[in-house]
Amino acid sequence: MLSFAAFRRLVRASAVYDVLMTGAFATPWSLLLLRDQLNVINVRLGGAPLPVFEPFHLLLGCLLGSVVLVWSVLRIADPQPRFGRYDAAARLLFSLWMGWALLVTGEPVLWLFIVPELAWGLAQSLPLRVSA
Repeated sequence: MLSFAAFRRLVRASAVYDVLMTGAFATPWSLLLLRDQLNVINVRLGGAPLPVFEPFHLLLGCLLGSVVLVWSVLRIADPQPRFGRYDAAARLLFSLWMGWALLVTGEPVLWLFIVPELAWGLAQSLPLRVSA
C-alpha cells in the first residue's frame, strides 16, 4: 500500500519516463531517427529489420508521441492519484496491443517497451493508503 505522497511521486516519475521514452515520437524527423536506432537494436536482438516508415506511419507515430507528451506534462505538473489510475489503464492497454504485435511479428525490440509499460501500469494500480 502506498502513501498519498509516494503515489504522487510514482505518477510524476512515470510521466518523466514517458517524456524520455516517447519524446522522439513527437516529430517525423526524430521518429525516423528513433526508428533507425530501434532497427539496429531489433536486429542485434535477433529480429528482422523493421519496415520502412511511410508518411502515414509517421503521422500515427507522431500523433501517439504528441498525445503522450501532453499527457506527461499534465502528470508532471499535477500528479494526482486519479491521473495515475488512468495512466495505469492506458499502459495496460498499450501492453496488450504491444503483446499482440509481439505475437504477430516476434520482434524482440517490443520487449523493451512491454516490460516497462506493464511495470508502470502495475505500480500505478497498487492500493493507495487512505489517511486516517
